[in-house]
Amino acid sequence: MASKASIPKGTRDFSPAEVSKRNYIIKTIQENFQKFGFQPIETPTFENSDTLMGKYGDEGDRLIFKILNSGDFLKKVGENTFSTKDSLKFAPKISEKALKYDLTVPFARYVVQHQNEIDFPFKRYQIQNVYRADRPQKGRFREFTQCDADVIGSDSLWQEVEFIQLYDAVFSNLKLEGVHIKLNNRKILSGLAEVIGESDKLIDFTVALDKLDKIGEEGVKKEMLDKGISENAIENIQPIFNFKGDFSEKITLLESLLSNSEVGQKGIKELKFLQNAIDAMPLQTAKLDLDVTLARGLNYYTGAIFEISAPENVNMGSIGGGGRYDDLTGIFGLKNMSGVGISFGLDRIYLVLEELDLFPETITENTKVIFINFGETEAMYAMKAVRALRAKNIAAELYPDAAKMKKQMTYADKRNIPYVVLAGGNEMNAEVYNLKNMKTGEQNAVNLEELIAKFV
Repeated sequence: MASKASIPKGTRDFSPAEVSKRNYIIKTIQENFQKFGFQPIETPTFENSDTLMGKYGDEGDRLIFKILNSGDFLKKVGENTFSTKDSLKFAPKISEKALKYDLTVPFARYVVQHQNEIDFPFKRYQIQNVYRADRPQKGRFREFTQCDADVIGSDSLWQEVEFIQLYDAVFSNLKLEGVHIKLNNRKILSGLAEVIGESDKLIDFTVALDKLDKIGEEGVKKEMLDKGISENAIENIQPIFNFKGDFSEKITLLESLLSNSEVGQKGIKELKFLQNAIDAMPLQTAKLDLDVTLARGLNYYTGAIFEISAPENVNMGSIGGGGRYDDLTGIFGLKNMSGVGISFGLDRIYLVLEELDLFPETITENTKVIFINFGETEAMYAMKAVRALRAKNIAAELYPDAAKMKKQMTYADKRNIPYVVLAGGNEMNAEVYNLKNMKTGEQNAVNLEELIAKFV
């Protein structure tokens, strides 16, 4: 009995139309990456396990897909390891490689491994699939494409300015209005933890605060209390739960709140720099927001933190994000290498454009013209024209079989091919082609030069 055709949960097949739409987004992002001076690299689909493990925290480690060693992988496992039934001890014995969880850690590995070949600051972009053993849901998959750009080897804040402009340029090109570029700074969060006397609980503090839009003020306060943050400390940061106003007004409130924090003041200074730069070079489509609750889950951010939210009329979470990290390559032994990077959420951007009907109608077009097959002699006549059209970069094809006319025309209609050419014996004798517009029904006899000119 044949097995049922299926794919693993959290993965997808893509139809020709879906691939065309995805390629439209990828091409838009890629063109802007290149316009902003980023260079492409690629890293392997899988890495050595020790490259990935321990870099994303306990939760991240659990979501890494591990690859079994080839051959008789159980031979190296001793009886003692078997008897403990401890998967954490067992896994390294049978798996030395893993699918990459993101593009950032492999990029850090790449920089360290190729540091003598790289000109710093190094601006790279990378568009590849990554894999996570996560629970699939809307906009979240186990295999998905990341579109990342990073600059490493510079601590200049002009890089953050460029990334804000890069986000704006991409969303402007995609005609996606109402996108919010949320901005915060890890130094602001450190300053808040400092002024309430909870610096030793910075991670617990920021993780809880980052959930404000999901669980609300009371939920955040409860989580902070559960993590050992005192009621008095929570009371002292009450103003941040009701931060209102524009960017400048929020900066003023922060200056008052963080007046006694040196690290907090550094964060404010960096935010002001970015605000002044963007005020001098206004964004086209996106809006820059200051969100003091923004922390994101990755603990290696040390400066600016970005999160991109979809337009308010779309029920979708983050469609991009990133931030400044001061020592990412330090995990592989290369110290004091500051960097900043961002990522575009391709799958979520796709869903947003689909919901808002923002994909251009023309992007799913492939073949411009198809030639009806009337038989071997006519097919040869048609193929010479097909070849001439393709030489001019015009997508053309011949229906492969001399099937009934109705079947061939139905095929062209279902494929949304805009033009059909009919060339039988009379057309061959006159050295012309009957070109039919499938939308209007208009039909004209043209010679080969006129046929090519129609599509050039």
